[in-house]
Amino acid sequence: MIKKMSHFLDMDEELYKLENARYVLLPVPYDGTSTFVKGADKGPQAILDASDSLELYDVQYQKEACQAGIHTDSHEYDFSTPDAMVQSVYQRVKHFMDMQKFPILLGGEHSVSVGAIKAMAEQYADLTVLQIDAHADLRDDYHDSVYNHACVMRRAQDYARVVQVGIRNVCTEEMHNLVTENVFYAHDIYDNDRWMDNAVARLTGNVYVTFDLDGLDPSILPATGTPLPGGLQWYPTLRFLDKVFRQRHVVGFDVVELCPQPDNKVSDVLAATLVYKMINMIGR
Repeated sequence: MIKKMSHFLDMDEELYKLENARYVLLPVPYDGTSTFVKGADKGPQAILDASDSLELYDVQYQKEACQAGIHTDSHEYDFSTPDAMVQSVYQRVKHFMDMQKFPILLGGEHSVSVGAIKAMAEQYADLTVLQIDAHADLRDDYHDSVYNHACVMRRAQDYARVVQVGIRNVCTEEMHNLVTENVFYAHDIYDNDRWMDNAVARLTGNVYVTFDLDGLDPSILPATGTPLPGGLQWYPTLRFLDKVFRQRHVVGFDVVELCPQPDNKVSDVLAATLVYKMINMIGR
């Protein structure tokens, strides 16, 4: 039986106390606007549970980032409306930024990112949002909400430059919101690494990374609400992220849209591993 985890990784208590932690994980179990497979509200807990299987030492980066402290927040958000959720996340992220903590959101559906992006943009005037995703998410509104998960990058554009990687699904109404030179389509990048330096060059000095797990190919991560073939693979994605973390100042990130499958924990472990890999990339 899998142990239900209240904090990320199986580490000593001193390392997950808030006062000792450089990093704060904010689980946001919201699934109020998703329109295909439901279950993203179970994603944060699945990531925490799967993290129990990970070693603290990252052999690739030869470090234990957890030694800097990783606290898992237990705040309860206002999910009464999409607007209330965004404001609730914004306030919580701002709270930890004021404490000089590094915030990491665990979704939940992709709309949870909006509040974090707003808080980041207020702190960093030259912010770029780097989106890894299958979908453009650039609708002006959807299903009577401007905070629907299909609108998250349109809202991000209100606050910052947006660079989009892995995109392979765009509707006609989103085309006028696309910034062509900032979009790296999956069909153009799947068989080479040449695009990576171009994508990094489109980023400003401070970067917030929003990682929708459907950006990955469903052959390696099937458990997401809107899976789509032709996605990114594991090691090329890590190579790209490593470039970003080395060459830019990453100020926060999120991993969203995990919809756990009860009989298959592969996606949960991948998501937890991705979170820890990205933490290990910080400050290298």
